[in-house]
Amino acid sequence: MEYTRLLTCLADDQARLREVAALDLTAPVPSCPGWTVTSLVRHLAEVYLHKVYVMRHGEFPRDWPPDLAGEEPLALLDRAYGELTAEFGAHDPADRAMTFYRPDQTVGFWIRRMAQETVVHRIDGELATAQPLAPVPDDLAVDGVDEVLTVFLGYGSHRWHEEFAKNLADTSGAAVRVAAGRGGPTGLTFEEAPPTGSWLVTPTPDGVDVVAGGGSSAAATVSGPPEAVLRWLWGRGGDARITVEGDPGAAAELRRLLVIATQ
Repeated sequence: MEYTRLLTCLADDQARLREVAALDLTAPVPSCPGWTVTSLVRHLAEVYLHKVYVMRHGEFPRDWPPDLAGEEPLALLDRAYGELTAEFGAHDPADRAMTFYRPDQTVGFWIRRMAQETVVHRIDGELATAQPLAPVPDDLAVDGVDEVLTVFLGYGSHRWHEEFAKNLADTSGAAVRVAAGRGGPTGLTFEEAPPTGSWLVTPTPDGVDVVAGGGSSAAATVSGPPEAVLRWLWGRGGDARITVEGDPGAAAELRRLLVIATQ
């Protein structure tokens, strides 16, 4: 995705989250057990400010988060978002910035990450306040599917192998194809439309290998419209629009690994 497009999506989802959060800051968040909407808003504000610090100082803060208890949640979110977008505006996406993902040490990585972080938490806010879920644009959803599979599951399971080791020790090695199809505006059903993204996900004892757009045959396929696939991967519902074909055990194994990757 173009970075300008990601920034537009970030703005839209941050505004929507703020809108629904204002309805009830005390509501529990079903997709984040133990959290209220206040917890959700404060978490996102802390994430924004953390990235501001990283871009300004060229390193991760050693003591985090700072004491922000004196700020009202929505005011804190407004301030954090303002600082984040100002920092993005002061840089070219290609400028160097420290990230947790070694293959991409740029400001652009954080633009993408914050857009995807925000859309997932916007959904959390809508679920908590029982508001209609605003659509996730196909391009943002497909990009998010790629991020969670490639960065969080693929890279993460190798980089922080100890967190996945127990689940991977006895892996079946059965590959799962994840396919995100075109939805909504075309008027086509998922079955009628060509996929806009496909990934072959193969667990091994050493980590999860993810191949975008190719690879050998799979034991199972998990497919659906992009928004539904994104929500399913992050454990935010969408199951009713997901189709699982082939070995249900392979799909269940992927689900267990995703819980670790996205926690």
